[in-house]
Amino acid sequence: MLGSQDRHQEELFVAGPLSSLIPDDHILKRVNKVLDLSWLREEVKDLYCSTNGRPGIDPEAAVRLMIAGFFQGITHDRKLMREAQVNIAIRWFCGYQLHQKLPDHSSLTRIRQRWGADRFKAIFQRTVKTCVDAGLVDGETVHIDATLIRADVSWKSITDKHVEKVIADNKADDDPDPDRNGKGAKDGKASKADRRSTTDPDASLTTSSHDFHMEPCYKQHGAVDDRCCVIVDVDITTGQASEGNQLPEQLERIEANTGTKLKTITADAGYAHGRNYELLEEQDIEAIIPPQRHGSKSSNIPSSRFKYDEQNNIVKCPQGKTMRPVNRTDRGQVYRARARDCKKCPLREKCTNGYSVSRTVLIIEGYSALLRARRRLLCTDSRFEKLYERHRIKAEGMHGEAKTQHGLRRAVRRGLANVAIQAYLTAIVINLKRLVTFAGGTWPVIDIRISVQLVCISQNVSTCSFRRPKRDESNWKLAA
Repeated sequence: MLGSQDRHQEELFVAGPLSSLIPDDHILKRVNKVLDLSWLREEVKDLYCSTNGRPGIDPEAAVRLMIAGFFQGITHDRKLMREAQVNIAIRWFCGYQLHQKLPDHSSLTRIRQRWGADRFKAIFQRTVKTCVDAGLVDGETVHIDATLIRADVSWKSITDKHVEKVIADNKADDDPDPDRNGKGAKDGKASKADRRSTTDPDASLTTSSHDFHMEPCYKQHGAVDDRCCVIVDVDITTGQASEGNQLPEQLERIEANTGTKLKTITADAGYAHGRNYELLEEQDIEAIIPPQRHGSKSSNIPSSRFKYDEQNNIVKCPQGKTMRPVNRTDRGQVYRARARDCKKCPLREKCTNGYSVSRTVLIIEGYSALLRARRRLLCTDSRFEKLYERHRIKAEGMHGEAKTQHGLRRAVRRGLANVAIQAYLTAIVINLKRLVTFAGGTWPVIDIRISVQLVCISQNVSTCSFRRPKRDESNWKLAA
C-alpha cells in the first residue's frame, strides 16, 4: 500500500525531552558526557561588571556554540548561527530550548575580543589534563611539527610601499652607502621578506616548499602525544618564524601541560639545529630528529673538512694548521687562520675566494652535539626508523585532520590573537574526539584513518592503518 505524509500540519507541543530526538551515538551527545565547563564562569568573572549592564551570554553556552561549529567544520559565526537555528543537536548541546532565541553572531566576536587568547588556551589545557587523567597521554614520547595556515587576506593587500618610503627617507641622510639602510633592500627595491599585508600586518610571506610561491601565512607549532594522538601543545607565530627556534619553549609547555618528564621527541629536519641537539642532550631527552644534509653551493673547501677541537677551542684545517677564535656572532664562533699559513698553503685557491688573505670558519652553537647526531644517523637502528615513521603518521596526520575536517587550512579572522583562538578551538575539538573514542565508539577512528591515508599518499609512505585497542587498553596500535 502506498503511504502518504501530511507535511503541512505543525505540532504545537513536542512529546518528550529534546535529548530524545538526538541519537545516542551523535558526536555532540557523546562529547557532552566528558565535557566539563562548570569552572569557566568563575574564570571569566573578572571581565564582566556584576552591578551594571545587561546580562550577557552564558560563558559555557558561548564556548559550546563554538565547539559545536568546529566539530562540523563551521568556523564562521554567521554560518554557525544559521545552522544552530535548525539543528536540534546544537541547541541541546548549548542549552537552548526550541522556543529560545539564539544570540547574535556578533556576540561571539565580542566574547573572543573580551576574553583574549589566554582564556581559550586555558580551556585547551583543561582538555589536555582531562586526557591525562583518563590515561590517554603517556607524556614521555611526543611528536613535534609545524604547519602553515593561510592568512585571511587578499593578494591586493600585499604591499611594500612603506618599505620603499623608509629607504627613500634614509637615502636623504648623509650616509655614503644608502643601500645599507633598509634591511634586505637593494637599489630601492624591497625584498619579499619586507612585504606585508595592509589588512593583516601580523601575517608574513612564506612558503613550505621552494617549488611553491610565497603566501601570507601564520605558522602553527603543535605537539602530539604518541599514545592516542592527543594534542599536548599548540602555539601560533608569524609565518617566517623558524620552528627550530621554538623548541625550547615548546618543551617547557609540553611538560607543564602533561606533568610528565619527556624522554623522547620526534621532529623533522626543520628542528635539526645544533642548539636543539645540545639542549636535548642536557635535558637527557632522546632526539629522533634527522640532521640536515651538509652541503654548500660554494666551490671552496666546505667547513666539514675542518676538524673542531671543543676541548682546546681550536679548529684544524685540512693541512693541519691551527685556526683560533676571533669573534662571536649570533649563530656561533668564528675561527680564522693565520695569513702566513694560508699564503703558503697549496690548497689556497680551493680554500679561499681569492680576495681573502686567510680562511674563516663558523662553528655554530651546539656543533659537537650536531656531529654526534650525524654519527648516530649513520648507524640508525629500526627503532629510529619506526619512531620517525610514527611521527609522520601522528604529527602530520594531526595537521591534516585539523585542516581538512575543522577548517584550519585558512585563518577565519585576522590578527595573531584571533588565529591563536582558532587553533586552540581546533585542538580542543580534536582532543575531545580522542576522549570520546577512549570512552567508546568508532567515529573519530574513521577520521584519523582518512588523515593518515592522505599523509601516507603525500609523503610516499607505505599504507598504514590504525587498529582500535581493546577497551582495557589505552594505546593506539599500528598495524602493518
